[in-house]
Amino acid sequence: MITFLFCMLMLAVFGKLAVFAFRAAWGITKIIVCFVFAPLFLIILLISGLVYIAFPILIIVGIVGLVSSRA
Repeated sequence: MITFLFCMLMLAVFGKLAVFAFRAAWGITKIIVCFVFAPLFLIILLISGLVYIAFPILIIVGIVGLVSSRA
């Protein structure tokens, strides 16, 4: 009985830790994508001569960022 109780509590604790780890990893992934890959993608488009694609993407992302910003 104590083994069963121990196993149940162990699953509860590590289940909560797993959920927290997933949320933290998701937050870190969003930060990396926003601050590393998106600007790098736009710079690569600019260097390769696709300004007519990079500029509208930059404008749309800027408008979305301004509208959805939490002040």
